[in-house]
Amino acid sequence: MKKILILIFGLLLGFTSNAQSLNVVKGKVLDIDSAKPISGASILIQSTEISQKTNADGTFTLQNVPNGNQIVEFKKVGYETQYFPISINDNSIDLGDIMLYIDISQTIDNSVITLSEDDLSDDEAGGADNVAGILQSSKDTYQRAVAFNFGQVWFKERGYDSSYGQVSFNGMPMNKISNNRPQWSDWGGLNDVLRNQEFTNGLAASESTFGNVLGTTNFITRASQYREGGKASYAFTNSNYDGRVMASYNTGLMENGWALTVLGSRRYAQEGYMEGSSYNAWGGFLAVEKVLNDKHSLNLTAFYTPNRRGKNSPNTQEVFDLGGLEYNAYWGYQGDEKRNSRMKEIKEPTFMLGHYWDVNDKTTVNTNILYQMGTISNSRLGYTGSNPDPTYYQKLPSYNLQYAGSENYESALYNTQKFLNNEPESQILWDDLYSANITAGDDAIYYLYEDVNEDTTLAINSIINTQLNDNITLNGSILYKKITSENYASMMDLLGASYFSDIDRYSSAVDGENQIDLNNPDHQVKVDEKFNYSYLIDASQIDAFVQTQFSYDTFDFYISGNFGQTSYQRDGLFKNGNFPDNSYGKGEKIDFPTYGIKGGLTYKLSGRHLINLNGGYLTKAPSLRNTFNNSRVNQSVVPNITSEKIMSADASYIYRAPGVKARLTGYYTTFKDLNEVAFYYAQGINIADINELPDEINGDAFFLNATLAGVEKKHFGGEFGIDVQLTPTISLQGAAAMGQFTYDNNPDFYIGSSQFNATQVGGTGKAYIKNYKLSGTPQQGYSAGFSYRDPKYWWVSANANLLSNNYISISPFQRTDNFYTDSFGNPIPFNEITQEEVDTILAQEKIDDIFLVNLVGGKSWKVNDKYFGFFASINNLLGETFKTGGFEQARKANFEELSEDQSLETPTFGNKYWYGRSTSYYLNFYVRF
Repeated sequence: MKKILILIFGLLLGFTSNAQSLNVVKGKVLDIDSAKPISGASILIQSTEISQKTNADGTFTLQNVPNGNQIVEFKKVGYETQYFPISINDNSIDLGDIMLYIDISQTIDNSVITLSEDDLSDDEAGGADNVAGILQSSKDTYQRAVAFNFGQVWFKERGYDSSYGQVSFNGMPMNKISNNRPQWSDWGGLNDVLRNQEFTNGLAASESTFGNVLGTTNFITRASQYREGGKASYAFTNSNYDGRVMASYNTGLMENGWALTVLGSRRYAQEGYMEGSSYNAWGGFLAVEKVLNDKHSLNLTAFYTPNRRGKNSPNTQEVFDLGGLEYNAYWGYQGDEKRNSRMKEIKEPTFMLGHYWDVNDKTTVNTNILYQMGTISNSRLGYTGSNPDPTYYQKLPSYNLQYAGSENYESALYNTQKFLNNEPESQILWDDLYSANITAGDDAIYYLYEDVNEDTTLAINSIINTQLNDNITLNGSILYKKITSENYASMMDLLGASYFSDIDRYSSAVDGENQIDLNNPDHQVKVDEKFNYSYLIDASQIDAFVQTQFSYDTFDFYISGNFGQTSYQRDGLFKNGNFPDNSYGKGEKIDFPTYGIKGGLTYKLSGRHLINLNGGYLTKAPSLRNTFNNSRVNQSVVPNITSEKIMSADASYIYRAPGVKARLTGYYTTFKDLNEVAFYYAQGINIADINELPDEINGDAFFLNATLAGVEKKHFGGEFGIDVQLTPTISLQGAAAMGQFTYDNNPDFYIGSSQFNATQVGGTGKAYIKNYKLSGTPQQGYSAGFSYRDPKYWWVSANANLLSNNYISISPFQRTDNFYTDSFGNPIPFNEITQEEVDTILAQEKIDDIFLVNLVGGKSWKVNDKYFGFFASINNLLGETFKTGGFEQARKANFEELSEDQSLETPTFGNKYWYGRSTSYYLNFYVRF
């Protein structure tokens, strides 16, 4: 590692150039209405890497501009992009004052992306929502199609999880350590102040961070860089919320050196698109900047977006057929009120102080301090009696009809009619839960609790950018982040009972094994008290990055390296009776050294034709969730855990002409040493075939923590995007994604539970999943559309999209040696089972292809010095019924039990799915002043 780092620094800092500055283009950018300078505008020489942002006074200077005819591009969020042709030949050009016009048609915001975290189960969705959020900031035709057109079906660019894309504010990384994904709800509803973004695609060079294979998005929240003025808007929709109100105001940089930006918003729904899914979210944003002098500026950013929403359940096809596609098993009536048992609440205020130092005209240093605290909680029903889930398998007609000759038609008819008639029994019976508790006595049989993640984060980073000479730019940063994460279950509602006895009812009372906390035995839990589990995670991250970018007439290239370390340590606050020696107090500190190197080249065949190459090898610390086998009950770490290894390369042909923009890309990426930890109930487990299982454990059914260790994945494919300007008002867009994403090995497989520690399933201890498809995204997608933009500021666009090759998530346990045993743990003779039978029963389900048509339009007016307008979109115009994802239930863990279940006309434990929305709309009215 030391040799690699020495090589990187040698290349970056030792490179010299004899190039001389010949050509200079300079000027000043102003607002056409106010004639005030526009700071932070991007100035770019097209088909080159030569670019700069305007200073606080609106000035810019571009050096070493290639000889010949060039196009200078002026771009700023909220303004129309301007293009100026120039001809330069060993001379300097002063463009004088460049006036930018307000883009009154620019009303599309993050809300247009149909896919939202608020619609998904975070775990099953695999972060597809975050991928869409990342990509929406790009101006690339293909990536905008992915974000706006493919996003509603959980499409992931190149199949990558969103944990492989980095989101930052002012260069400060914001991804969470729990799953390494951005928590988009932390800044939801702040659309109008998050338009100033810097985006990099894939491994491309970023000026503030090393990044990852999905690219980077950096939100700039300097108050001085917002356009002066205000905006108010109101939106109607039939999606996860019904309405949204938002208002913001920016002072711009005032004569006294101060700048202020404020925003407030609210999104709400008594019931969203899915039944019982309430939504209540507030948003507040403040940015204050003081320009101290021509070199130093301080900027304070603060935002808080508390939100609470009701989740919706995945269901088997049997349940959807009975209850409809909007059916949600998580709610029921309590009296006359709808109450959802699965509520997600996020309350994480964030504060950031930034110092901006213009050392000279070639060097800038940006230093930030971040403080964030708060909670993420998820509620659910707990029970020691019968399962209150209205879709529990024993409450469905398939259960009453599963055995020939012993059908219970009366019960089957009742269980059918209760769904078809929307009777209360088809939902959670809250009143019955209260009655059951009152009848049973003081100790609760049913209760409502929440799993709470309470994080406190303190971070500091510093970013330097310096132009070494006319051709070479050096970027670097250093980051330190400290996180304290407290995790526990908290009692919310005892549902009429006096307390709940906090014991493990699946364990023996001998030697206190059934005690959740030996330090507080037989705890009688009251409302707002912690129970079941409680532990701390102390985490820290150190990361440094350095990069050099080289720009010449015919080619540009960069080389970048990073190194760092991420550390985790669990501190158990409960002494679990099943793990008395491995649950309480501080566990071993786990360190993950990380490093990476990447590089890229852009070769300019001409001003219109470019070849771009990128490649890199990097390592990444596993997330907290995938580091511990079951952090709730013990200190056990995934065996032989190490940093993830990622190798990626892509090659692109780019065509840029006045009327045509196109990109064709091929990519290949491998992931190694990944871990995947999941929790589920399974039966048909061969106890005799589990290594080192304690003798006193018996039975064949457990609630398991299951770990895949040393997973390898392979992603390869191609991308194509094109935008053709047929006339000044009409343009055509097209995009295509063709990929294949698969598991690339047979990883180790471990299971554990609250009764025994993680151990390998016998035989080889492997899960045979090589070549199975990765789930959670269509692997192919195609889009074609047109746009019409009238000079009188109205516009309309439509697109048609085909998404295919989407697969549901497989159950690894059903692909281990345990699968080939019977209910008594005996191996099934091979003359009683054929490979064809095994292949049939374990075939991965492919979701039907999806065809979607979307329509977008709007109109803007200028009245005196104010701008009025509306924006409207209709997604899934044809009302297509489609599945967005799903997963196999792991309950039947061996061939005998699974084949018996699948032989039924309606399997008792069939696959579970999510369905996408039917036709949905979004209508936004606004005024800008």
